Amino acid sequence: MAVARSYEQLKGSLSRLYPGLSPQLRRIATYALEHPQDMALDTVATLARGAGVQPSALVRFAQALGYDGFSELQRVFRGRLVERSNQAPGLHDYRERVAAFRADQARSGPGGVLAQFVTDGIASLEQLHEAVAPADLAAAVRILSAAKNIYTLGQRRSFTVAYYLAYALTQLDLNAHLLDSLGGMLRDRAELVGPKDALIVMSFRNYTPEVIAIAQACHARKVPVIAITDHALSPLAPHASVCFQIEEKSSKPFGMLAGPICFAQALVVAVGEQISK
Repeated sequence: MAVARSYEQLKGSLSRLYPGLSPQLRRIATYALEHPQDMALDTVATLARGAGVQPSALVRFAQALGYDGFSELQRVFRGRLVERSNQAPGLHDYRERVAAFRADQARSGPGGVLAQFVTDGIASLEQLHEAVAPADLAAAVRILSAAKNIYTLGQRRSFTVAYYLAYALTQLDLNAHLLDSLGGMLRDRAELVGPKDALIVMSFRNYTPEVIAIAQACHARKVPVIAITDHALSPLAPHASVCFQIEEKSSKPFGMLAGPICFAQALVVAVGEQISK
């Protein structure tokens, strides 16, 4: 197994190896992708406390990925920090200001709730620009522009994004269809999606099993699947032709949609530009 030397390679390795890891190593893998900055800067003892494991488990995790020890794995996360600092100067200062704002402000009542969600939304949009690779966006646009039919699927809070995509793509005179559970016909309608079509599917933790199953079935039928999810360990990732990992970090126990909605709008406009050429 080739050892990952970049963060992007590491995410791919984790996605492939995750199903075969022990429950404890899976917990570390999830923690690592959710806290990459901590993985770059904190000590083994601190990281172990955060992940809820023994420090020795972090060493075993690194070795399971092919590294000689944890310090070698940590260099990959530190390389990510250097790369991001070079690409987006000043961004980490902004995040530090957001963190300070959260820590210093004692907010309560409706106004405080709004202030917190606005702060979280701004942070999510800043992260979105980094999370979406231009090559992946271009690939998704090519798939959708060439598709005979475009199907969108999302349930629970993801339904909002799926509905918007179906509506907006229809406004471009594309054959876009929302897959929903009306009448208990979701799986039957999903079986109509063929290799000349495209499926845009989205799910975030806690993932919807039926959505994952349909993505898997479409992928097996050679349907191009564009996934919008949260990170590389999402069960949608293995079934996607293109996978966008848009992680929403909120200080509240409610999933936010600022990033996914913004991305959906950008995707529609990009497709519109492509088909108008």
